[in-house]
Amino acid sequence: MRTTKPAVLATAAVTAALLLTACDSGGGGDDAGPGGTEDRGPAACRIGEMGVDIAPSPAPAAGDTGTVSVTLANRGPACTLDGFPAATLTADGTPVEVPVDEAAVAQRLALAVEGTATFTLTYVRGGADGLVVSAAEFALPGDAATHRFPWSYGEVAMEGGTPDVTVSAFQRAGD
Repeated sequence: MRTTKPAVLATAAVTAALLLTACDSGGGGDDAGPGGTEDRGPAACRIGEMGVDIAPSPAPAAGDTGTVSVTLANRGPACTLDGFPAATLTADGTPVEVPVDEAAVAQRLALAVEGTATFTLTYVRGGADGLVVSAAEFALPGDAATHRFPWSYGEVAMEGGTPDVTVSAFQRAGD
């Protein structure tokens, strides 16, 4: 069988195309970035690179709801907040984990340099039988370091043996 010149050229072109696509330097699929890992944008935000401002709106009496708003200002490189802050209250030297607000929906926030985000601790003030809290602290998702601050906003009510307090999702601030 005799091969024509156009057929040989077409076969060579297809072979070359297949060889070039097989030599992908990324090593991953469509979602892959450099090195074959999924491109997730900037790294996780670090508490050591954040300016932190605590703005309480304390509950005036037992049974009232109070809030402690935390504003984060990115002083480092661009970074990402993905999920909820991990918050704890300290009472009698024992840390008590703060659950996330079940109605809140976590969103992924990319913070540019000087970008800001906020989250809120919402609590019900307790009476004489409330949890006597001395401090609160939080960590950012993907960072083991914490930021601790004194709690001077009164006792926290107990509901079913657990403190009546929640932490919200991160929200963009200053827009």
